[in-house]
Amino acid sequence: MYATDSCSSESYDPKYFLNSPTEEFVHSSSYSNSENRFRPEVQSTSMTVLNPFNSFVAMRHQDPYQANFESAYLESQSPDALDYGEGEMRLKLRELERALLDDNDVDEDDDAFGPHQSMEIDGEWTHPICNPLQHESPKESSSLDSILSCSSSTKEISLTSSPRTPKQLLYDCAVMISEGNITDASTVINDLRQRVSIQGDPTERIAAYMVEALAARVAASGKCLYKALKCKEPPSNDRLSAMQVLFEVCPCFRFGFMAANGAIIEASKDESRIHIIDFDINQGSQYITLIQTLAKQPGKPPQLRLTGVDDPESVQRSVGGLKVIGQRLEELAEQLKVQFEFHAVAANTAEVNPSMLNCRAGEALIVNFAFQLHHMPDESVSTVNQRDQLLRMVKSLSPKLVTVVEQDVNTNTAPFLPRFAEAYNYYSAVYDSLDATLPRDSQDRLNVEKHCLARDIVNIVACEGEERIERYEVAGKWRARMMMAGFKPCPISSNVNEAILKLIKQYCDRYKVKDELGALHFAWEDKVLIVSSAWR
Repeated sequence: MYATDSCSSESYDPKYFLNSPTEEFVHSSSYSNSENRFRPEVQSTSMTVLNPFNSFVAMRHQDPYQANFESAYLESQSPDALDYGEGEMRLKLRELERALLDDNDVDEDDDAFGPHQSMEIDGEWTHPICNPLQHESPKESSSLDSILSCSSSTKEISLTSSPRTPKQLLYDCAVMISEGNITDASTVINDLRQRVSIQGDPTERIAAYMVEALAARVAASGKCLYKALKCKEPPSNDRLSAMQVLFEVCPCFRFGFMAANGAIIEASKDESRIHIIDFDINQGSQYITLIQTLAKQPGKPPQLRLTGVDDPESVQRSVGGLKVIGQRLEELAEQLKVQFEFHAVAANTAEVNPSMLNCRAGEALIVNFAFQLHHMPDESVSTVNQRDQLLRMVKSLSPKLVTVVEQDVNTNTAPFLPRFAEAYNYYSAVYDSLDATLPRDSQDRLNVEKHCLARDIVNIVACEGEERIERYEVAGKWRARMMMAGFKPCPISSNVNEAILKLIKQYCDRYKVKDELGALHFAWEDKVLIVSSAWR
């Protein structure tokens, strides 16, 4: 399974991906009978892989929260893409870096939830005399030397002092790997594998997957393991279903989509024709709720045209392909008497150009980036900065609105060790939040953690260069990029904010949402997970 051209299957034994007692997480129709402890009044939802569209519709129709959100909501110069010479490109990169760093300083003053900034680290990671990852801002670490300066003492502590927690051992191991001390790192990995379980508490569960990511890095098999997990291939039915479960049970993800839809509805007022371009339409579930909301508006709903961009290979999927998605959305729109037209663009995002998008005069153009931009390589990967190039191309279309939904964590330019700490801090909050919404033995939860979260963790920790595609950035950096591309912030409506505030309280009081500089920040306790923003 793990044998490829670049690595041997004998070089790495991925315990929780190959020999796990729960290896076969997903069965053809196993997404059912999950206990929704946070919504006792809602019947358990069946996730039918063979026809995810119908199950999504069923969930949306029976979900009182969604209906309440819709009801509350309803009541209540364009730079073209340029080609630069090498000298000009270097100047542009320096300009970008200055802008990004300055912007993050602004974020420090406007912190929404307290001391949760990106390079945060608590005393449990290392010995009290050595706390190498403390920074005053979410900028990436400017010097890895400061992190490694105390690695020897950390290693000594981990091997000779009293028993350490899995979290501390994970960091010890990451330090050893960064030093090239593979022998001791392997010892710690073996120790950790005996201590943690993918079915334990949140601390054990995240440690179980992060230790496998470290093991993959030790074996120089990050690329191989990532291929084994099929992260670069079009999503399988199992992953598609697991992603839908994640979006349904984790409010931070769910409300990220809802905030984007709310901004789109606001921008669509008084418009008779709307054209939405989505650069990662996935299964199109975001537009099920959007069409339903448009249908409930007073008066005649606007004519909606949706252009969905997706990888060419995904068109061939038996479930979730672009054509199938379009047909199902068309059927829903017909039932709800919403004029709807779907246009599929089977192309890699970096290859999309204006002529492929079929924009028409008289339409209000809206572009949606939901969990897509972080997959685009930027100036840290190549001089061909696809991330900013895409934003400039979109700006050249003169859209009425652009919505951005992204995770709030720096895994893009941070070196290995601080990136490891970033990933742990972020995903530990996600795992902890799942503990409040799904029981620990829930099959849905195991599927989400393996098919969604673990894949991202492995890619962030074990892979480098072009193979590392999960390149998230903090909100301040996205704001700087958008403004450099010529966009201006468009604050999300207070109506949307208030409606989500009411709904999120019905889940758990540890979920938080706050309007920060016009964007909505969704957090688990004091850790921001998702940020939704709008631009024009």
